Amino acid sequence: MNTSSQDSGSNDPGAGSEERKLSTSDLEGRRERLEAELASRRVAEKKEAEKNGTAPYARAFQLSTEFIAAIFVGAFLGYWLDRFAGTTPWGMIILLLLGFVAGVLNVMRSAGVIEENRVLRSNDGDNNDAGANSGD
Repeated sequence: MNTSSQDSGSNDPGAGSEERKLSTSDLEGRRERLEAELASRRVAEKKEAEKNGTAPYARAFQLSTEFIAAIFVGAFLGYWLDRFAGTTPWGMIILLLLGFVAGVLNVMRSAGVIEENRVLRSNDGDNNDAGANSGD
């Protein structure tokens, strides 16, 4: 009995090692697929966390601060211009409006709206200049 169990036992490790090799390669493939899936999920979760996290709030706070700061700087300079030049309401009004415009431009620049337009304008300008130069 022991001999037969030893024989079957000696055959089992050989057969088991083939199964282990196959299962090891299968497990390796499964592990790689799992790692790839987990990595893609981490990227998706990170993007979702950035959307739902504090990053948008920080961005909104930064843009609003830039806008308000430009208006305050315009008002401050207008006040001091009126005080020294004696043009009581006009310096404040004009520089307050200029501060508003500067604030809007700062926000647009920070948001990336103006840069795209500059690239388009520079490409259009290059084409117009090339046409003007070739005509001369």
